[in-house]
Amino acid sequence: MDDACKQLIEFISAEAVHHGDFTLTSGKKASFYIDLRELSLDHRVAPLIGDVMLELIREFEPVDAIGGLTMGADPIATAILHRGVLAGKKYDAFVVRKEPKDHGRGRQVEGPDLRGKRVIIVEDTSTTGGSPLAAAQAVEKDGAEVVAVCVVVDRNTGADQVIEEAGYPYRAALGLADLGL
Repeated sequence: MDDACKQLIEFISAEAVHHGDFTLTSGKKASFYIDLRELSLDHRVAPLIGDVMLELIREFEPVDAIGGLTMGADPIATAILHRGVLAGKKYDAFVVRKEPKDHGRGRQVEGPDLRGKRVIIVEDTSTTGGSPLAAAQAVEKDGAEVVAVCVVVDRNTGADQVIEEAGYPYRAALGLADLGL
């Protein structure tokens, strides 16, 4: 485990893990909540997320773009984009809305044209896999090839199986055991 990953674990464990009674996006109940948005938008942690995720996605090269369902994926994709530039990569980022806009161009996927591009769907945390799958379907509709789904923290609740059964390789930078949960 490299230094960036160790530092990321320390930040998440200390500042993003909350204990109590929570209802997740999926509707499932949980005794803890990992709020990565607190950290993925933090100047100290976003570069660490970018570095850790760059390492995670390396096996899927070549990759043209990174993104996922707004809001959880947005800071992850931009962290990868910015750290990728420093590493000599030319990744673009994209944002997927839950529904197409009902005005303007009516787009569901925003960012560069993804037709014919190899993309990775990212997410901050994953419980059921629903958000990454929704994002994958939207970008495929726009002509992209989804080569993997990569998350920062997997909650170990079966998202990996759901996503892999849908035909996408699934990788997580961290699991609950890494965070002492």
